Amino acid sequence: MRYAGVAVAVAGVLVAAGAIGCSVAGDDGPGVPAAGSADAGFARDMAVHHQQAVEMSYVVRDRTTDVEVRRLAYDIAQTQANQRGMMLGWLDLWGLPKVSSQEPMAWMGMSGMASGEDGALMPGMATDAEMKKLGTLDGEQAEVFFLQLMTDHHRGGVHMAEGCVAKCTVRVEKRLAQGMVDAQRSEIQLMADMLKSRGAAPRS
Repeated sequence: MRYAGVAVAVAGVLVAAGAIGCSVAGDDGPGVPAAGSADAGFARDMAVHHQQAVEMSYVVRDRTTDVEVRRLAYDIAQTQANQRGMMLGWLDLWGLPKVSSQEPMAWMGMSGMASGEDGALMPGMATDAEMKKLGTLDGEQAEVFFLQLMTDHHRGGVHMAEGCVAKCTVRVEKRLAQGMVDAQRSEIQLMADMLKSRGAAPRS
């Protein structure tokens, strides 16, 4: 079953990530990154990006009884909540602020990539109106809209994680980012299959 492969990939990310807490500011990298570094920027921005995915996942779990969608939503929520906690923990460990006066994605040299309108602060993020709409749907309509929103969300997340792989200097953070790329690409394919089985397709 395809979902089993995704679960294994996600589990691998979590196992690797679980070993990084003590070493992230030690001998596994060049030292504490600067507030304006890619390492800090990725941790701040991806924490925000992940939080919306967690919220979206819990919304759809209350709007459908479909086992497959609920399982995927639960897995995304747990994985991304754990990763978010780690990234915020790194910022604490580094003594860096969790918010910045810089625009989102400035660490990638690509500020202004998302309009910022209606809550969509970064690529792939759903607008406030879309989140509200998800909370009004039920059954297959909720499933399809969630899968479409999360596909867009993952595409944006992959883009950000690839930016960290290229620009971050803390090796454990780069490894976590690569794990995000691998797991979310796998989930994008899974969601495409789930949409197809419901007579739908990704939005773009």
